[in-house]
Amino acid sequence: MIKVLLVEDDVRLADALAGALETYGYEVDQVRTAGGALTAPPADIVLLDLGLPDMDGVELCQRIRERQDFGDTAIIMVTARRQQRERILGLRSGADDYVVKPLAIEELCARMEAVLRRTGGRVGTVLETGPLRVDLSTRSVVCSGRPVELTRKEFDLLVVLLREAGGVVSREHLLLRVWQTAWPGTLRTLEVHIGTLRSKLGSPGLIRTVRGVGYQLETSEYTTAGAAPAPASR
Repeated sequence: MIKVLLVEDDVRLADALAGALETYGYEVDQVRTAGGALTAPPADIVLLDLGLPDMDGVELCQRIRERQDFGDTAIIMVTARRQQRERILGLRSGADDYVVKPLAIEELCARMEAVLRRTGGRVGTVLETGPLRVDLSTRSVVCSGRPVELTRKEFDLLVVLLREAGGVVSREHLLLRVWQTAWPGTLRTLEVHIGTLRSKLGSPGLIRTVRGVGYQLETSEYTTAGAAPAPASR
């Protein structure tokens, strides 16, 4: 699994971004300060905000580049600073890319994949269990050897269930991960998406309803190519 170090002091933004990246198959470690970044375990890629409370992000980028265990790590600056001078300074300080907030998660993932290709990092994660094969990099799904076309929400929902295959995932957890809300009024939307997902996969029994709790992806085994299973319960 590709490991991401997210350096962002805005807690709400960091949590939302981390959740979205995890849905796309990344393992995310969050820190709020430069000090936390400098003592964090090595990662494949660093997403670096420039406006940190204890050190400017440009200086932090240079410091990260000095860490021997981060020698092959890709760095993308994700910031609200739009001036060309800031972009040039950021890239010259050692960043591999520079993107301006706000941006769509799809664009950020595409930039991450491009940077990892250029730096020789690992790109792409495939999750497999039972009849399912899901390629997170291309967002493609195969069930029992048959390609399955899913909407964005259906795909994200399947990935959350698949990453915890065999475990029961609560409705609240699914709503937070896929819709970024736990509002009870969204439960009906979740139920409709589960029904459509079952129909498209052609295996109604693959996603089991656990009354009063949530849903469980039925499987006798869980295997991944390039990924480790997430905890099996919520």
